[in-house]
Amino acid sequence: MGTIFDKILAGEIPCHRVWEDGDHLAFLDINPRCVGHTLVIPKVGSDYLFDLPPQRYQALWAAAHEVAKKLERVLGATRVCVAVHGWEVRHVHVHLFPTTSVHDVPFPPVDPAAKAQLSSTARLLAP
Repeated sequence: MGTIFDKILAGEIPCHRVWEDGDHLAFLDINPRCVGHTLVIPKVGSDYLFDLPPQRYQALWAAAHEVAKKLERVLGATRVCVAVHGWEVRHVHVHLFPTTSVHDVPFPPVDPAAKAQLSSTARLLAP
């Protein structure tokens, strides 16, 4: 059983395609956080971004770059913000959010517990 993205790629579920090459597809998110909210996916699925081999990882970001430039040009976005969640669909996908100000960015609020643990987290992660 494939993911919803596999079904989109197979033509079983429609989508609003905005860009495509031989290895990637970009389409509008069905639950947009802003006008032009776009997903960029590799046509060969992988569950987790950091499991991609380096060449496929770099190719995905090159595709996202090309789509972001199109969103800027066509929609007049000042910046295109990026998110990779990795949980909602088990198929790597990059969210692109065309924005004109920081207030357009759909970002979670500051986590007070994480903020209180900055020093201890830094010690854990320090080289």
